[in-house]
Amino acid sequence: MRMKQLMASLVVGASAAMAFTTALAADITGAGATFPYPIYAKWAEQYKAATGNGLNYASVGSGAGIKQIKAKTVDFGASDMPLKAEELDAEGLMQFPAIMGGVVTVVNLAGITPGQLKLTGPVVGDIYLGKITKWNDQAIAALNPGVKLPDDDITVVHRADSSGTSFLFTDFLSKTNAEFKTKVGANSAVKWPVGMGGKGNEGVAANVQRIKGSIGYVEWAYAKKNKMSHTQLKNKDGMFLQPDDENFKAAAANAEWTKTPGFGVVLTDQAGKTSWPITGVSFILVYKQGADAAKSKEVIKFFDWAYANGDKAAVDLDYVPMPDSVVKQVQSAWKANLKDASGKALY
Repeated sequence: MRMKQLMASLVVGASAAMAFTTALAADITGAGATFPYPIYAKWAEQYKAATGNGLNYASVGSGAGIKQIKAKTVDFGASDMPLKAEELDAEGLMQFPAIMGGVVTVVNLAGITPGQLKLTGPVVGDIYLGKITKWNDQAIAALNPGVKLPDDDITVVHRADSSGTSFLFTDFLSKTNAEFKTKVGANSAVKWPVGMGGKGNEGVAANVQRIKGSIGYVEWAYAKKNKMSHTQLKNKDGMFLQPDDENFKAAAANAEWTKTPGFGVVLTDQAGKTSWPITGVSFILVYKQGADAAKSKEVIKFFDWAYANGDKAAVDLDYVPMPDSVVKQVQSAWKANLKDASGKALY
């Protein structure tokens, strides 16, 4: 199966014949962020084996996931851009963090090995503004003494869909490049000054892998799985880092989860010598009082199971599990907020 087809949707279940003989009431559906797709796929596979219950997850981007949960066409939505408390309250939704990971810049440059090239937020911002157009530009060369940079045009690749990955990327650039903040800003969908779009992580990756001299951004687990050539990035403390689990954990270490409504923590450009500068949290959106209490309860059972049993799979795929202290806060929030039609707690 081609990767694009694989990433398009996740269907974890039995054969078609079994599907008709198995009660489907407990199977749940979700849609949204491509950022956490690999770990949700793995968790769903393991959850099916452990419980017999299935999960259908459409990896369609955060914006589409938010639209689908608001339209009540899925049991949960997934977004890498947290919704504000006012929007959650207006829609009757609860938001909680499921997993953490990192976003990386990826390039297609002959003679440059993965992790060799050094970039900074100001330079990447200028590339995405169309101000830096050649790979041997002085601004890039100054960061990479001794590296033979090609005299190639830079082809900018960005997301074409509304994306939490784009939110994390543009939020980082807005915090490190004042002109980018003014002209483009941070959002899940922005008006890009230059470049070509790709749908989902897979669309961006396909364009970068196809086009010599290109640059794009994808989540780290996807880049690593597909052997893409990532770059180093300079963090807030001035350190050039390689993406890895420990650097993602460092970025999350001082997050003030309890002080942020809806757990809506944004982990870009965090202080700390080992903090990866584009670290993100992927969030789940559920109705506080869903139309189908059994489905709502099964969604919580799935993520409660993942919190308890999914850490190894997450680490194996280069994600960072939620800290135990945060899990306890989420579980308390489930107890307080999620009810059935009679007002009985679902957790």
